[in-house]
Amino acid sequence: MIEPQNLAHMLRITRIKYGRSTAICYGQKKLTYDELDDASDNFCSSLMRLGIEKGQRVAILLFNRPEFIISYFGILKAGATIVPLNTMLKTEEIRYMLEDAGAVAIVTSSSFMDIACDLKAKLKNLKHVILLGSEMSEEAVDFPGMIRDTVSQNRVKDIDAEDLAVIMYTSGTTGHPKGAMLTHKNLLSNARSSAKAIKITHWDCFVCVLPLFHSFAATVCMLLPIYCGAKIIIFVSPRPFKRVMRTMIRKRATIFTGIPSIFNILKDSKLPALLTAPVISRIANPIRLCISGAAALPIETLVEFEKRFKIPLIEGYGLTEASPVVSLNPLKGERKPGSIGLPLPDVEVKAVNDNGEDVPLGEIGELLVKGPNVMKGYLNQPQANAQTIKDNWLYTGDLAKFDSDGYIYIVGRKKEMVNVRGLNVYPKELEDVLYEHPYVKEAAVIGVIDKHKGEVPKGFVTLKDGVQKKADEVEHELLLFLRDRLALYKIPKRIEIIESFPKTSTGKILKRNLQ
Repeated sequence: MIEPQNLAHMLRITRIKYGRSTAICYGQKKLTYDELDDASDNFCSSLMRLGIEKGQRVAILLFNRPEFIISYFGILKAGATIVPLNTMLKTEEIRYMLEDAGAVAIVTSSSFMDIACDLKAKLKNLKHVILLGSEMSEEAVDFPGMIRDTVSQNRVKDIDAEDLAVIMYTSGTTGHPKGAMLTHKNLLSNARSSAKAIKITHWDCFVCVLPLFHSFAATVCMLLPIYCGAKIIIFVSPRPFKRVMRTMIRKRATIFTGIPSIFNILKDSKLPALLTAPVISRIANPIRLCISGAAALPIETLVEFEKRFKIPLIEGYGLTEASPVVSLNPLKGERKPGSIGLPLPDVEVKAVNDNGEDVPLGEIGELLVKGPNVMKGYLNQPQANAQTIKDNWLYTGDLAKFDSDGYIYIVGRKKEMVNVRGLNVYPKELEDVLYEHPYVKEAAVIGVIDKHKGEVPKGFVTLKDGVQKKADEVEHELLLFLRDRLALYKIPKRIEIIESFPKTSTGKILKRNLQ
């Protein structure tokens, strides 16, 4: 079997094996692997004629759609590096990432045309806006025209496995996101190891309801199935889920990937009886496996979901810096509720104390990861790199313990990150914005558990002297203030007005007391 040398080569190999098979389904639209490879070839040629050089960065700001995947592989074939952008971010948040990465082009749709054109005028490196949709601008390049180009040229043979493939931004404790530099080798190894762990074949059909800009969806819902020659059914959103379910049944989907909040809703939802009946469901509903990632899966959700649907729900663990999958509960063999399973093939893990020494079995330490999936480092962040990668071990910031069978259990976090439906939110970023408001004297943000949404941010503030408004009016104004400046998923569930904060003897706010 020929092993791919890079991600662009991976698509080529899959085309040779399964060219006439369906690669992507999106509504009524279908693309075979032949068509996907041709379209990304054409896009690559057009990028090269625009002057995109090997190693330059091209951003993608798109909702889930086939053009995301066409763009992804077209950029890679040109030898360039992809910068996926979260579609929920505000203009200034996007600006920071484009500027930090030095992006020379952005692929986007009419939904973001105004933002993209505005940033093109402000950023000296950003030379091209490549636009999908009917609304064109004189400042933009027509995407449909680019993929009709049939002049064949690419740099696939010039791409080394250690070359950068993607710069994936993840929120940082300083308030600014950090760009995790992932190589072709990182992402290829993660797709290969995941395929081995859960026995993926060409006959599988993946359901992608998670946003492809996220590392979990990009690897598990795009790179993994393409590596195996499987089919991908793309949805913009999991809502309404009955529509998703009908499509899954009609298209004979076999693998559904989601985040804990989706499975939590499904276990309590009112679905047709035939979908949950133990015998009939196996005929009507061909799903053989569900995968939960991006956040911790409550044990109750796992037990109730499997009891109702009679489908294995396996929990994994990962982080953007590890491409992202680190471990999975085995499909065959013992699955332990509450555990994130066993490390993938080729991935090593251990737990250490504050001195970097291995902790005894069963004791808690910081989880470290080593393997071909571990990132090259953070872009333009030498200090963060020195703290995060030591002796080729990635320090995750998560606290974990191991049982005698080698299963991993996450018990907490050293970092002050709040995991909102798989998206990282760091309290300091919210606190910095709250401090900009004229009413706020002191601010603190923590993560709290919401019954329906999982972990969400909650803010606490003390007010400056002279603020005469009622607490609920102040809370409303502060929430509006945050919404104007931050992505909606970062907005706290509540902001509680308090008289004073619990503090240490040195004046540091004791956040654990706010829980």
